[in-house]
Amino acid sequence: MSKGVSESEQLEIEKPEVKKRLESVGIELDPSRRAASFVQVDQETTTASSFLESVEVMSIRDALEKYEWLKDYYWKIVRRDQDDFTREADSEDVNGYFIRSLPGKKVDIPVEACLYLRKAKSKQKVHNVIIAEEGSELNIISGCTSHPGVTSGMHLGISEFYVKKDAKLTFTMIHSWESDIEVRPRSAAHVEENGVFISNYVLMNPVKLVQMYPTAYVEKNSTAIFSSIIVALENSTVDSGSRVILKGEGSSAEIVSRTISKGGTIIARGHIAGEAPEVKGHLECRGLMLSEEGVIHAIPELEAKYPNVDLSHEAAIGKIAEEEIFYLQSRGMSRDEATAAIIRGFLEVDIKGIPEVLKREIDKAISMVEKDLF
Repeated sequence: MSKGVSESEQLEIEKPEVKKRLESVGIELDPSRRAASFVQVDQETTTASSFLESVEVMSIRDALEKYEWLKDYYWKIVRRDQDDFTREADSEDVNGYFIRSLPGKKVDIPVEACLYLRKAKSKQKVHNVIIAEEGSELNIISGCTSHPGVTSGMHLGISEFYVKKDAKLTFTMIHSWESDIEVRPRSAAHVEENGVFISNYVLMNPVKLVQMYPTAYVEKNSTAIFSSIIVALENSTVDSGSRVILKGEGSSAEIVSRTISKGGTIIARGHIAGEAPEVKGHLECRGLMLSEEGVIHAIPELEAKYPNVDLSHEAAIGKIAEEEIFYLQSRGMSRDEATAAIIRGFLEVDIKGIPEVLKREIDKAISMVEKDLF
C-alpha cells in the first residue's frame, strides 16, 4: 500500500535541516535501502509505502478498516487503563503504524518508521501494531524526532509487538528530541514458541523527560533481548528500563544498558522474572558519570518462581579512570581525544543477533551527535 505526500509536505521533508533531523534517527526515505517507509507528522500519515511484497506497511487507521481481525491485536498486551497516558492515547484522533511481515518471509532490508513532532506544545498520540508472522524475519528502524525549533510538546506512544512461532523481530528505536519535550512510550511484546525479539534503544540528545518500561512475555524456547544506550544531559530525566517475563520452559532473556549522565538524571531499571522451569536470564547495567551534577540510579530485579532457573545480574557506576586517560595520552592522544575514545568504547554494545545493517545505523546515529556531546 502506498500513499504519496503532498507537494508542500515533500518540500518540507527535503529541507536540509529536516533531512538532518531524520538522518539523525536513521530515516533515509530511500527505496533502494529500505523495505518500506512510514512517516507520521503529528497525527497525520504523510508516507506509507512498501517496496517488497513480503511486508505490509500502513497507518493503523487504515489497517483497522482493512482487517477485521486486527482488533484481536489492538490494546491486547498494553492495557487501555494502564495509566493516565494510555487512557489519553486511547482517543479517536490517535494514529500510528501497522507493520507486518508475511508468513515465512525474510525481510532483511530494514523497514523505517518515523514519528515526527511538527507543532510546538502539541501532543502526538500514537498506537503501533507490529506483527512478525510465523517463520518470518522482520527488521525495523523507528526514528522519533521533533522539528527544528520545536522545543516543547509531548509524545505518547503505544506499541504492541507480536512475534509468532519461529519468527524473529529486530526493532531499533532512535530518539532525538529537544529540551522541553516529554516522551512516554508504553510498549509490550508477546514472543511465541522459538521466537526471537530484539529491541534496541538509543537516546543521546536533550529531552525534558523520557519514561518507559517495555515488557516482553516470552513463551517456550523463545528469546527476548533488550539493549539501550542512553545519555542524559543537564535538565534531562530519563526513567527507562525493560522487563522480561519468562513464561515458557527453556526461554531466555538478556537486558543490557549503557548510561551516561552529563548533568541529567537516569533511572535505569531492569526486571527478569522466571515463571517456568529451565529458563535463563542476565541483566547488565553500566553507568558512567561525566558531571558532578548528574544522577544514575540502577534498579536491577530478578524474580524466580522455580528452583531450576538461571538468573543473574551485574551493575556498575563510575567515572572515567585517570589511568586510562594517561595511557591513551602516552600513545599520542590529547586528553580530549582520549576521553572521547573511552566514552566511545563504553557505548559499544555487543547486541546478539542484530543484522549488520542495523548495527551500522546505530553507529551512525551515535557518531552524528557524539561530537556535540563530548
